[in-house]
Amino acid sequence: MSSLADPVSRPQRRTITIPLPRVAGNGVLATTVALAIAAASFMAAGGLRLERTTDVLIAMILGSAAVVAAALVQRPWTAEGPLYGGLPLLAFGALAVVTALSVLWSLAPSDSWIEAGRTFAYLSLFAAGIALARLMPQRWAALLGGVAGGCVIVCGWALLTKVFPASLASEETYARLREPFAYWNSVGLMAALGVLPLLWLAARRSGHAAVNALAWPGIGLLLVAMMLSYSRGALAVLLLGLALWFLIVPLRLRAIVSLAACVLGAAPVIAWAFSQDGLTTDRAPIAARVDAGHEFGALLLLMTAVLLVAGLAISFAAAQRPPTQRQRRLAGRGALAVLALVPVIGLAGLATAEGGISGQVSKAWDQLTDPNARTPSNEPGRFTETSSVRARYWREALDIHATEPLLGSGAGAYATVRTRFRDDTLTVRHAHGYVVQTLADLGWVGLAAALLAAAAWLYAALRATGVWFRDRGLPYDAERIGMLTLLVVVVVFAAHSAIDWTWFVPANAGVAVLCAGWLVGRGPLRARLAQPGGPPGPAAPEWPHASRLARLGRRLPPLRALAVGIVIAVALAAAWSAYQPVRAVHAGDAAFDRLDQGQPEAAAEEARTATERNPLAVDPLFELAAIEQARGRTREAEATLEKAVELQPASAEAWRRLGRLRLSVLNDPQGALSAFQAAYYLDPKSPTSTSDVIEASRAAQGGTTPEAATTPEPPTGGEPVP
Repeated sequence: MSSLADPVSRPQRRTITIPLPRVAGNGVLATTVALAIAAASFMAAGGLRLERTTDVLIAMILGSAAVVAAALVQRPWTAEGPLYGGLPLLAFGALAVVTALSVLWSLAPSDSWIEAGRTFAYLSLFAAGIALARLMPQRWAALLGGVAGGCVIVCGWALLTKVFPASLASEETYARLREPFAYWNSVGLMAALGVLPLLWLAARRSGHAAVNALAWPGIGLLLVAMMLSYSRGALAVLLLGLALWFLIVPLRLRAIVSLAACVLGAAPVIAWAFSQDGLTTDRAPIAARVDAGHEFGALLLLMTAVLLVAGLAISFAAAQRPPTQRQRRLAGRGALAVLALVPVIGLAGLATAEGGISGQVSKAWDQLTDPNARTPSNEPGRFTETSSVRARYWREALDIHATEPLLGSGAGAYATVRTRFRDDTLTVRHAHGYVVQTLADLGWVGLAAALLAAAAWLYAALRATGVWFRDRGLPYDAERIGMLTLLVVVVVFAAHSAIDWTWFVPANAGVAVLCAGWLVGRGPLRARLAQPGGPPGPAAPEWPHASRLARLGRRLPPLRALAVGIVIAVALAAAWSAYQPVRAVHAGDAAFDRLDQGQPEAAAEEARTATERNPLAVDPLFELAAIEQARGRTREAEATLEKAVELQPASAEAWRRLGRLRLSVLNDPQGALSAFQAAYYLDPKSPTSTSDVIEASRAAQGGTTPEAATTPEPPTGGEPVP
């Protein structure tokens, strides 16, 4: 009964309540997104390892299908208004279809198959972003927090490889920060992507001050990681993103204070690191790396502590005494003035340099576009250089595009066809630029599909953020500012992928694709604000319990049940298709294991299984030919290699293997010369191509070396023939 007594009659105790940030809901989604980004970064790395990359892409496909299916089950989409994001989704799907269809005309069909799986995985993640925005519309802050957390985890690990080189990177030969991607520009881009949501976190007016203060050391760590990656492209797109963010987001006073403090905190650490040979010299002795790394780690801890304390002090002070409207207005004008002064200062510096503005601009442009420009060194001084090898790759991509301008050579075929146009002996898989890569691989049709998808997304994104000219004057609520930050994150990735091959790095691309899907899935800002009471929130818990899902499943309307079934079936089929090249590799490995065990028949059977699993690839045919040769079935080996050159006539390696078999095993120097000439035509810069032609010519002429042997002609019709 005492518990039911009048509370006024009971003695009251004075207590002090300390508000703590809530982690339920937002925390779960933020943690999931952060861990997913980290897992994709560590597993797929730079996207060049087939099996590890395929595992991540399959996880994207299946995870996205689960999210879309859950959204279909929980929310009656048609009853809640139009499906926002549908047009960009269809346009993205058209790009995926063009990529998949390129298998039909591709000069490297196996690579096109792989790229079709990659594009479908990104399409699935885009659809998942739309579904999440529909499923839990009020969790946009969790998405931003997850992106920030994932970027900090990845870049934090990269920094740890410098702090503990003996344990984490003992075999590293480069000074540039490149783990876990094995590619420095991906590290730099991940840092640039993470700075923007952290800047939003530090500058927002809502949220717990202690949580907001965590953004300060996070930004400091990301800035250090980006600078130690020596990524000029990442620095450029970050500056672009910051300029755009300050231009469209009205949190300039808080953001300026936070960003300035983080830059001031990170600058001494960066300057000290740049002065250490153990951190900035390629192939530095491990002892020097360890000594410098431990000191570097101490400085990082000090910087983190100082920025955290400063962030806490500023955040709590701003919460107690928020700036006035006049101070905010002045800060906004000041930020815009600084942005306007940056190009003025730059032009003034160019004017005082040797040659003036025109001379310096002309010099920089020549270095940037010269295919033969000197490659900048892997040192901090590269930040002041404009020369790059990208012009070489871009020129080669345009040369490939000129051969098949309408449809291209097939998705992913750049690596195979490039050898015909290269001026070096480097092995390069990507053109280091999305536009030129698309022109080479998919031609004008593919570029048109990509531009259509970009235009559809941009139109929906501008309406979702209120940047559309008809939406001027609409209020800036917390969600709108978050949506603007998501917009800038996507723009930063798009700008970077235009000058690098980070589209093919699943973790880099996954961050942007997920944010892009969520952004357009929320619908136009005007429609959200028109809802009674402001932006709509979920009327029920945003994630049902299993029992509720079961009840919904039993009452699911037939059409929605069919849609769920189609989503799951398509995802399973796509995942299985994407896994076939990996299964083919496994079968090829098993074939050689059987051959080493003295089981040639079983080895041949495993090799045939590999060709069945991936009938578009030449590697299983190479393996089968080698096994047939080991079995003494040389004619069958020749027929297998002839099938390889028919399947991929643009592969110099296929012609080279056929020529070697004819010359060394079948004693057919004339047939070998024909194959070697085809290989020379496809890869004229390879020393092997020249030496093979000379060797076959000598054999065909009875030991003499004809003059024509040093300058072989292309095969009949200008294309390789058996």
